[in-house]
Amino acid sequence: MSRLVEVSAGILLRKTANGYEYLLAQRPPDKVYAGYWEFPGGKLEAGESFHDALVRELQEELGIDIKQAAPWLCREFTYPHARVRLKFFRVTSWQGEIHPHEHTGAIWTRLGDTPAVTPVLPANGPILRALVLPETYAITNAEDNGIEVELERIAGALRRGIHLFQIRDKALPDTERLRFAQRVMTLAAEFPDTCVLVNDDEQLARAIGADGLHLSSGSLHALERRPDFERVAASCHTAADLERAANLDIDFVVLSPVLPTASHPEAVNMGWEAFRKFVEHLTIPVYALGGMQAEMMATAQALGAHGIALMRGW
Repeated sequence: MSRLVEVSAGILLRKTANGYEYLLAQRPPDKVYAGYWEFPGGKLEAGESFHDALVRELQEELGIDIKQAAPWLCREFTYPHARVRLKFFRVTSWQGEIHPHEHTGAIWTRLGDTPAVTPVLPANGPILRALVLPETYAITNAEDNGIEVELERIAGALRRGIHLFQIRDKALPDTERLRFAQRVMTLAAEFPDTCVLVNDDEQLARAIGADGLHLSSGSLHALERRPDFERVAASCHTAADLERAANLDIDFVVLSPVLPTASHPEAVNMGWEAFRKFVEHLTIPVYALGGMQAEMMATAQALGAHGIALMRGW
């Protein structure tokens, strides 16, 4: 078996009037996969952490000093020449102008758009799909708030730029839940980038034309294959749940409870340090759930979360 090479990769993100853009750089002629486009970065040197390697590599390759970089996904790929483990960081602040010193070129692409350049390294396909997920995952609570109030709350959230929703409300009578879900889809249709998932009800999800399905941890373990939806998410509480989600190629998960929560006061929360350890080497995006507030986004992302999921406070 080929040796394992550990690599740190930086996804540089900049905000523009049209949304976020990410940077791809072209590998030079003297490297394996010459001419391919990739996220900049490189191999760890002896004694380096992934973060240390990222700082050094981006200074050497692009001439910038990193000011803010949050750990994100960890992916492993087998190439003909080596087995590579990549730790990706989302880099949102740096000092200095970007000048490719080792690559033959660099290009910015709007998040969500297909890169205008080819070929892109095979390892980066799943990363680009995960990268477009919004930072906030809003979970509906019509059971407590009432349907009309909840629809108003969703409309306001859409106008504020929240575009990832889970229709939960499993205690509603079937006919009421169906009508509520249909009205949510009508609201979401006015915002083209919005993604709506239904909690643990495949029949309802298909009936309303939802974008995806959100699985309970029980359903996650009962399935033999990934459901056929554009997006599939899952609720996870243990390492076994997370492993199962990764094996089924689930798009993203929520990990809970991180902090004490009003909806499940009896549940034992894991705390931030345990959350960090759970997600450190995970291959799919994770949202922190349980006791979350909007102002906790930076904390969650600094510990490896893609974002936060909330039932209240969005």
